[in-house]
Amino acid sequence: MLGPHRIRTPRRLIAAATALCTAALAGTLLAGPASAAPTGTAPAAHHPAITAAAAPAAVDRAAGSKAAGNKVVGYFTNWGVYDRNYHVKNIETSGSAAKLTHINYAFGNVQGGKCAIGDSYADYDKAYPADQSVDGTADTWDNGALRGNFHQLRELKKLHPGLKVIWSFGGWTWSGGFAEAARNPDAFAQSCRDLVEDKRWADVFDGIDIDWEYPNACGLTCDTSGRDAFTGVMRALRSKFGSNALVTAAITADASAGGKMDAADYAGAAQYVDWYNPMTYDYFGAWDAKGPTAPHSPLTAYSGIPRAGFNTTDTLTKLKGLGVPASKLLLGIGFYGRGWSGVTQAAPGGTATGAAPGKYEAGIEDYKVLKTRCPATGTVGGTAYAKCGDQWWSYDTPQTIGSKMAFKNAQGLGGTFFWELSGDTANGELIKSIS
Repeated sequence: MLGPHRIRTPRRLIAAATALCTAALAGTLLAGPASAAPTGTAPAAHHPAITAAAAPAAVDRAAGSKAAGNKVVGYFTNWGVYDRNYHVKNIETSGSAAKLTHINYAFGNVQGGKCAIGDSYADYDKAYPADQSVDGTADTWDNGALRGNFHQLRELKKLHPGLKVIWSFGGWTWSGGFAEAARNPDAFAQSCRDLVEDKRWADVFDGIDIDWEYPNACGLTCDTSGRDAFTGVMRALRSKFGSNALVTAAITADASAGGKMDAADYAGAAQYVDWYNPMTYDYFGAWDAKGPTAPHSPLTAYSGIPRAGFNTTDTLTKLKGLGVPASKLLLGIGFYGRGWSGVTQAAPGGTATGAAPGKYEAGIEDYKVLKTRCPATGTVGGTAYAKCGDQWWSYDTPQTIGSKMAFKNAQGLGGTFFWELSGDTANGELIKSIS
């Protein structure tokens, strides 16, 4: 069991960490352009022609994939099976599976320059009884039998033949390993393919997602791999996985001048990915303990927003301006809220004394809890906020997601992704508002 993952969402932007790392990055940033989370043996691999030749993402995909603009990608966390008690079966019973085109399975680790298992018990060893399994059949302890989330995902895909599953590596907690991986990207990519295509679960996964927070910039730790390191990693992954596998990446949403988006060549790497997931949430939060209060996932800027370039519109405008095609950009939505306590002002921009209480971590709470505990009282920048007692929260609702879908369609984006499935209601209220 991985404590750090279970108690926090690996998507935070922490100003303190960035400040501490500024000096470490200064030389790198100034040297170039402006730069700123095992029944029997598994079937054979389902990627019929994985080649060694590097190739940009193929246009045609396997039967069942949706047209550009309609992707719905949801993160499923392996640690969610513990305290959160959220399992693959919940994806089915909530109605979410019928809406999803892709699941991002989070997270695999990055250690010693290689892709590695994140949580072996949750991933492939936990035995599910019949009443908790997707197909109503209990896992077995037969020699070589696949159990855990991987087996449940296999059964979910049988119910939904068009559903694709992508294994995400890194995240906020485990991004420190990418620095070593970037020093030998070909060896890293080979290790990733070997793991993703392991014969025990090769039929479960349709590709790989890289969640490096952040290339040549600061997250939980600071990276000084250089501006071209991310491109090198994505190029190597495409080469090793070939054109028939999905290769995607979650990337920074920081569109500020000299911010994280300028630290790596996201435009150059775009040719190797099927799409990017710009993390257009966690722009603001109670890591700034005294505020000002601000919505963590604004669609647009608004009068008084604390920082320029910290909103979805600016993020996507900058990426497109750099040359990333709109069809390779997905709109990110958080299925959770961020909040402060000690707040007296109902409107955004108020002062606070600290983070609001949350079940798993202070300052963050699931939508399914907030919708009744602290109902929305207003909207700003295309998202909702709520004032209840001395607490101030921001989160998306079905109504604000509807507006974001209109924006997504008008911008010609490739679809929508969200963090993460367990934050939704038991009947999938938020995912059902995604179109």
